[in-house]
Amino acid sequence: MTGHLFDAFFLIFTGSAIVASLALFTRQPLLVAYIAVGVALGPYGLKIVPDINIVSEISHIGIVFLLFLLGLDMQPSALHRVFKEISSTAIISSLLFASLGYTTGLAFTFTHTEALVLGMTMMFSSTIIGIKLLPTTVLHHKQTGELMVGLLLFQDFLAIICLLILARGAPGEFNVNELGLAFIALPALGIAAFSFVRYVLLALIARFDRFHEYIFLIAIGWCLGLAELAQMIHLSAEIGAFIAGISLATSPISQFIALNLKPLRDFFLILFFFALGAQLNIALLPELALPIIAVSVFVLTTKPITFYALLCRKSGRKGLAWDIGFRLGQISEFSLLLAIVASSNDLIGERVKIIIQSAAIVTFIVSSYIVIFCFPNPIAISEKLRRD
Repeated sequence: MTGHLFDAFFLIFTGSAIVASLALFTRQPLLVAYIAVGVALGPYGLKIVPDINIVSEISHIGIVFLLFLLGLDMQPSALHRVFKEISSTAIISSLLFASLGYTTGLAFTFTHTEALVLGMTMMFSSTIIGIKLLPTTVLHHKQTGELMVGLLLFQDFLAIICLLILARGAPGEFNVNELGLAFIALPALGIAAFSFVRYVLLALIARFDRFHEYIFLIAIGWCLGLAELAQMIHLSAEIGAFIAGISLATSPISQFIALNLKPLRDFFLILFFFALGAQLNIALLPELALPIIAVSVFVLTTKPITFYALLCRKSGRKGLAWDIGFRLGQISEFSLLLAIVASSNDLIGERVKIIIQSAAIVTFIVSSYIVIFCFPNPIAISEKLRRD
């Protein structure tokens, strides 16, 4: 088992390093390289890594750390101001995307539940692509950055609610009683987390903050510990990690923790995107080409237009509205997570899962190219658009 896992890691990271180098030379998004390596080496490609179950489970930790780091960035005072500004845009756009996604699912003869799940996945845009292709100066000091982060954080909150619903799903239906218990457990977990941080964790950090290794260890322990506790009370690891991050956000050391955990998060996210590509059953793609193209075109067209209309009406700045609209014009990595959770609970079939995965990959790639060629970003081909 150890040998197989070592060989898999060697192939994944060495292969990704080679393809990523080629991607950078040609100014391609790195996540495209990770997905491509997964498709090529996985069980539906060359079968060089035939069993990806272990890798898939390990890669799930990357999403847990991603949610933990998102929580760490959520300062309550800043969130209140930003959410007040973008709340109407976020609510209207989410309802519209969910409705159109649901309608699209029914048009392709999905079941009612499958159409609902598709509608859920359409609501979210990629935090990874949105933030990574946004120049640092814009992210921290301009209105574009504030609005984008606000919209993405609102969607992340919404994704947590959707995860909570799908995690309580039973085959063919939603278990209302279990869902009600989960909504009771959620605030209880939040209160317990904030209390523990205030009276125990912050005291430990203040006493031993000069030991950086200890801070790193306690941050990982807190993240994974609360994730495990969330699973024990029938929530999910993602929800637990998210609450763990928010509970630490007001700590003066939260940004130090976030900075030190980013390399660890990136390690697991490489595995996540590799597993995404490896799990894609390319043999079914010709059969599912029409719904995949339809969903992809729907996302790539309606999202930029919707965000443009809503933001232009609010700010009156057409350039800013188009900029944000195209940067958010894709499906999210959380959409993939929702599809995985829904599939594991038998709420959607394999074909619907593949449609969502494929549409996510297509929209990741196309929207990344649009941003790279048309808007300021760190890896633009044009010197005029390149911004660090």
